[in-house]
Amino acid sequence: MRFRRYILLGSVLVVSLLLLTVQTRGGGTGRAGDAIAIVLAPVQNVLVRMHRGAISLWTTYVDWKSVWRENMVLRAESERLRLQALQVEETRSENFRLRHLLALREQLPLSTLAGEVIGRETGGWVRTLMVNRGRSSGIGRQAPVIVTTGLVGRVVQVRSSTSVIQLLSDPVSTVGATVQRTRTQGLVEGDADGVMRFKFMARDGAHVAAGDYVVTSGLGNLFPKGLPIGRVARIEDKGSALFHFAVLTPAVDTSRVEEVLLLTGQTTQDLAGLFTPDG
Repeated sequence: MRFRRYILLGSVLVVSLLLLTVQTRGGGTGRAGDAIAIVLAPVQNVLVRMHRGAISLWTTYVDWKSVWRENMVLRAESERLRLQALQVEETRSENFRLRHLLALREQLPLSTLAGEVIGRETGGWVRTLMVNRGRSSGIGRQAPVIVTTGLVGRVVQVRSSTSVIQLLSDPVSTVGATVQRTRTQGLVEGDADGVMRFKFMARDGAHVAAGDYVVTSGLGNLFPKGLPIGRVARIEDKGSALFHFAVLTPAVDTSRVEEVLLLTGQTTQDLAGLFTPDG
């Protein structure tokens, strides 16, 4: 009986709501319709706002995903263009170096062979470069190695397809040299600190000054005469010692050398006219 009453009450309420709904749709303006409208209006407003908020949130999410994808595409494209620009710059720089090396090669009255640096060792007591030219290319020991700015060193080891070049700054390297301005004779020696020193007689000390240009002397017929070695940076005054030393700023920055010319023919020519203090 209790459940029947509840069912009957619910049925009455449903029928009443249906009648009120029909009356409202039919244009009725009864008090019951107004009361229901007052009750349902806030709920409808909340539902509408929730609906609009959900749509706005979803739209924002979709837009964010789209922007994120575009951003990733743009970043990838930017990285690709950056790498491409680096490759272009590297190619341009290489072409620039090779053109100057080729121009020097065409001017030299010597037989030369171009080589590419494939390894370097500049620590401790050894300072060398390795190039991709060796016995199979006709390279021999003691062959001078140059670039457009001056002398790099000499070949000390020759293998089938590679050669090892001893740099001028190697502690056991010595080269006969001359001060271009005063013709002061001496030796350029490597140093354990990685610098080069020009060793000359003390009586000539007054004729060697900072800024003087030092070139190969050509004595010994190993290196051609007039190859740039470096500039005098400062004089090491040894007082009454038999020899004085001048510290040199190298004409060649070996840390940047990537291509070289190896001299394969006679080396007795005077090359002074092919090089200038500015390289």
